[in-house]
Amino acid sequence: MRFALVLIFALIGNAHAQPDVVLVPQQVSPHCWFFEGEAGMASVANRGFMSNAGFVVTSDGVVVFDALGTPALGRAMVVAIAKVTTQPIRRVVVSHYHADHVYGLQSLKAAGAEIWAYRKAQAYLASPQAAERLAQRRNDLFPWVDENTRVVPPDLWLDGDTSFRMGGLTFRLIYSEGAHSPEDLMMYVEEDRLLFAGDLIFAGRVPYVGNADSAGWLKAMDKMIALRPAVVIPGHGPASRDVERDLALTRDYLAYLRETMGRAVSDLTPFDDAYANTDWSRFRALPAFEQANRINAYGTYLLMEQELLRGNKS
Repeated sequence: MRFALVLIFALIGNAHAQPDVVLVPQQVSPHCWFFEGEAGMASVANRGFMSNAGFVVTSDGVVVFDALGTPALGRAMVVAIAKVTTQPIRRVVVSHYHADHVYGLQSLKAAGAEIWAYRKAQAYLASPQAAERLAQRRNDLFPWVDENTRVVPPDLWLDGDTSFRMGGLTFRLIYSEGAHSPEDLMMYVEEDRLLFAGDLIFAGRVPYVGNADSAGWLKAMDKMIALRPAVVIPGHGPASRDVERDLALTRDYLAYLRETMGRAVSDLTPFDDAYANTDWSRFRALPAFEQANRINAYGTYLLMEQELLRGNKS
């Protein structure tokens, strides 16, 4: 059964008071729930709620996967989880440190959760990009992201694949080897055969590729298929119960970017000409196409140049 999502906000006091948000999760397996964001890019209109997060209820506490894109959404997650179970939130696993998945961490941390993430995110947190991205979000998503919003580092850095048990359930944290971001983690709940895939799957919208390693991303999809999950929760879009079918959009889009931009690089075609001459009709009607596609194509064009140069040197 799919639950309705209700967002209620009220500005209290002055213009800097952060609104309240109410989230209603969807239960997708005996122990797992998730919050489904709206399609498209983050905006004030959708309150920054355009990505997914989930949680797993065990007899010894709750494990959360990702934290959504604003502190208000993080607080709303805490409240929503408390309506499902009296178990405390013990752990948050971060799929990757992109803005729409982590700005809710400060609220989950305040609720007592321990945060885990893959070690390669250290480079991003130490880079100017982390501060620049936060400044951009403060400008574009105020009051949902404001001067009190901060990027929260993990309590534990992970290296490679990791498994743990909690409350009778087995959790497998699977490193992607670098794909959508250098630090992508997936979380597989063995007893429910449920995979939280993060942004390695975008359902029903154009993926955000940017400067991702698309070759590594395609390999990560093979790892997903090998798990044979009954349910996959993507980073964006509805839950999937037909993994082969719902992998097709992300897989085919990445393959098409690599094919078209790779051919342009081989033919020494300038990017602007290559982009204008590419047939994007298969993807044009999807949400986020206008905002993401040109960025994705340019990032892939640069990647294919790098791959060609590496190939010529070997």
